[in-house]
Amino acid sequence: MANLTLLNEDEKTWERIFKTSTALYRLREMELDRVGLSLSQAGVLYFAKTSPEPLTPMKISRLIHKQPHTTSALLIRMESRGLIKRTRDLRRKNLVRVSLTEKGEAALRRQLGERGAMNITACLSREEVASFNVVLRRLHDAAVEMMQQMKPSPYEDLPF
Repeated sequence: MANLTLLNEDEKTWERIFKTSTALYRLREMELDRVGLSLSQAGVLYFAKTSPEPLTPMKISRLIHKQPHTTSALLIRMESRGLIKRTRDLRRKNLVRVSLTEKGEAALRRQLGERGAMNITACLSREEVASFNVVLRRLHDAAVEMMQQMKPSPYEDLPF
């Protein structure tokens, strides 16, 4: 058997973050499945409702950390289900705005009724939650900065 290198403390921490985020992601998926939404769809509905300015597909891509073509396909599916409406900006014809429909508003209300995963931090003290949020912001910002510095993979658009 090959000699496996043990993980250093940073890598063990990354592994714990990964396992925890995967478990939380799956829990939220299971909750949203009960109301007929995916996690990405729930995110789009939430951001469409709470955004202070009109949302564009590119803004949504940045918010949900998805590639523009992936977001575009997601928005097409959501529009075909009647959850959102995409309209061309009257002043800038090449700009598309995304808004909620009545059906999308109802779906948003349903998903907000499923909050077990989103309230999982109730097992922590308020001080722990505050400290955790500071750490999460720093990790998120560092990850986004590293993503912006990376070149796209030459394999990104392969069909497998």
